[in-house]
Order: sequence, then structure tokens, then C-alpha cells
Amino acid sequence: MNAPPTTGALRSQVCKDLRDLFLPPRPAVSAVIVSWNTRKLTLECVASLESTRPDLATEIIVVDNASADDTVPELRQRYPQVQVIANDRNLGFAKANNLGLNRSTGKYVALINSDVVVPQGSLEKIVAYLDQHPDIGMLGPKMILRDGTIGRSVYKFPTVWSWFCNAFGLSTAFRGSDTFGNFERTNFDYAKTQDVDVLTGWFWVVRSSALEKVGVLDDRFFMYGEDLDWPKRFHKAGWRVTYYSEAEAIHYCGASSDRAPALFYVEMNRANLQYFRKHHSAIAVAGFWLAMCLQQTLRIIGYGLLYALYRPSSSTSAHKVKRSVACLRMLLGSGKGGEVR
Repeated sequence: MNAPPTTGALRSQVCKDLRDLFLPPRPAVSAVIVSWNTRKLTLECVASLESTRPDLATEIIVVDNASADDTVPELRQRYPQVQVIANDRNLGFAKANNLGLNRSTGKYVALINSDVVVPQGSLEKIVAYLDQHPDIGMLGPKMILRDGTIGRSVYKFPTVWSWFCNAFGLSTAFRGSDTFGNFERTNFDYAKTQDVDVLTGWFWVVRSSALEKVGVLDDRFFMYGEDLDWPKRFHKAGWRVTYYSEAEAIHYCGASSDRAPALFYVEMNRANLQYFRKHHSAIAVAGFWLAMCLQQTLRIIGYGLLYALYRPSSSTSAHKVKRSVACLRMLLGSGKGGEVR
């Protein structure tokens, strides 16, 4: 014969019944989208997520970084059920996403770039797979580019050695070789679901219970770098980081960063150094800084020669020289151990 429930157990059950009665059901997924002057793409992204509502309880949160293209009023007019957080300035990727993460209530939270379209059924597959694998803290689907090819969304954590290999072109000469710095995982099998080091931040789905332990994005990363830092923290906290091949989404790539490619190139390298400073020793940081300086110096020399030899048709070379010069100035200004911002 079973023992009668205790007073504490009865009180807990009554509280749960009352919550279920008066509070709306918890969404399966909270989708957080950060937008910055990508009105058309953001509306397409939201429309694709809206189509999942009949089959999956989805909460949609758009955080707008002070767009000047009427993103906010059009979103509010077309989708009054979508939560819109309108910032009065560009807070950057991490800080804006954190506003959405802090507002989210779903069992899982999907951080989705504004230039992504999510086909019907993809989120449902992801939720089902995460439900079956409770030790996965972060998951990323297959990236389909606008031309129908598979985009790279899986990387290895960068090392001093891999960056030196990159600087000297060894990772290109020995393409696909892990020995020579293949941190871009050019030989990765995107047809196979598997655990990985790094998932790029175009489309992350994280478990809310894991988020409580790992924490939100480090908003000291203004742009880039958080897609190295956050997976690293999930790994350190003991959660699996998994690429899931059975679900996919379309990524138009670089909708915001295309507007200022030189600036974004510098910011990407700044963020890489910032990541190294956070997770590695001072000696490793010095080595990484040296490898980065060497890489940009060699690029200036190489593309400078191409520009001198083929000046009439070498606008691309000239742009890459200017870009690397700007990056080298940033690196020399930062110093080996100093602040990078």
C-alpha cells in the first residue's frame, strides 16, 4: 500500500495545478532574432517561423539594433503577436541577443540570424532530437546557402599553431589536413550528425536548463568572437555541442556585414584576439598575436605585389591591402597583452 502524500508534496502539486490553470503554456521554442537594417530579410525570417506555430508552440522575439529602414513599425503592423524590442542604438550582436534571451520563456531558445529562412518542419525535428538527447546543450542545423550548396557552419577551436599555418598558407596548401591548421574543418562531413568544437552563430538552439548554468552571451564581444566563446563555455560546463544534419535552414549570409566589409574584417580579427585573451594563457596570447600580425603583413606584401603587377584589374587586391593594413594597425595598437577595444 502506497504511503499518503506529505503536506509539502500536496502543496507543491496544488501550486503546479494553479500555474497550469492561470498561466499560458510554456513555449517549446523561443526564437530570438537580432535585426539591423535588414527589414525585408527579417520579415521573411519571421514569416517562416510563424508557419511553425500550428505544429510547435513558438515564441518569437525580434531585437532591433536601431534600424533606419522601418523594420520595427512594419514588424509591429504585420505581426502584432511578435515581441519587438527596439533599441535606440546598435548594441552589437551579443548584447542584443541577451535582451532576447532574458525575455525568452521557452524550453529551448533558438538564436537565429535575420537573414535566415527556417523551412517548415525544421524546428520540430530539432526539438524532437533535443528531447531525445538531454545531454546536448547546444545544437546547430545544416546551413543551405542561397545557391543550394551546403555552407560551412562547423569549426575547430583556433590554436596558435593553426593560425601560424594559416599565416604561411599551409592550411591552404594542405587543405583538409588537421595537422596543418584545418580549423575551418574543410573536410567535415555535413551529412552526418556529430559532436563538434564550434558551431557558428547563424543558428543556435540551446537548452534553457543549460543556459541557466552556462549563462548568456558575453557582451564584451561586440561583433564576432561570441561564436567561439559560447560553445567553449558549453563544453567547459559539460554539455554536448552537436551539429544536427537532419534539420536545415536557408542562410543568405552577410546581410549586415556586407555593408562595411573592411570594418567587419577588422572586428572579426579583434574578436579572435579577444577570445584568446579570455580563454588562454599570456604566452599563448602573445603567440597568437604574433601569428595574426605575421598573417596580415604577408597579405599586405602579397596583395600589394598583385596590385603593382595587375593594376588595371586589381581593385580586389587594393581592397584587401587596405583591409589588412587596417587590421595590422588594430593589432599593433592592441599590443600583445593589452586591451583589444
